[in-house]
Amino acid sequence: MAGKAGERKHQILQMLAEMLEQPHSARITTAALAGRLQLSEAALYRHFASKAQMFEGLFEFIEASIFSLVNQIAASEPDGVEQARQITLMLLTFARLNRGMTRVLTGDALVNEDARLQERAAQLTNRIDASLRQALRGAITAGRLTPSCDASVLASLLTNVVLGGWLRFAQSGWQTDPTQNAEQQLRMLLGSH
Repeated sequence: MAGKAGERKHQILQMLAEMLEQPHSARITTAALAGRLQLSEAALYRHFASKAQMFEGLFEFIEASIFSLVNQIAASEPDGVEQARQITLMLLTFARLNRGMTRVLTGDALVNEDARLQERAAQLTNRIDASLRQALRGAITAGRLTPSCDASVLASLLTNVVLGGWLRFAQSGWQTDPTQNAEQQLRMLLGSH
């Protein structure tokens, strides 16, 4: 029975993410979500206490996916500059492959939701920034970047590149690929240090 409940929770989250893929879509209601799943709203609430909890489930998926990949990059790539480049590209690619999640990451889907969800998005962004900063500090220590390079400032810039790519992708109705020109941009940002 627990497996069945877990499957249903996964289906609910998957449908929520699918509904979020619609560009410029209006706020998603639990009634609309239940309708798409051919369930009652009460059935949704048997699995999640609130819609905010559903979004929390999406955040858990996003964080597990992203930071698992960040850890893989850090473990397999000794060069901190290359780690930062790969992490940035992975984050931009993640958005392209997960449109509904991109609306969560940019906060677009959270505008009229519980304020703690916006805080969760900010925390995720801070974790991304910290991962990039750690990679860049390693690059400075290894002599790949000059000691005068400020890892915090460069990590912030890379984080802004990611956020900007996500936002343009969402605002364009999925027309502006977030990875477009990313390699060239990263060469400009990371190759000149």
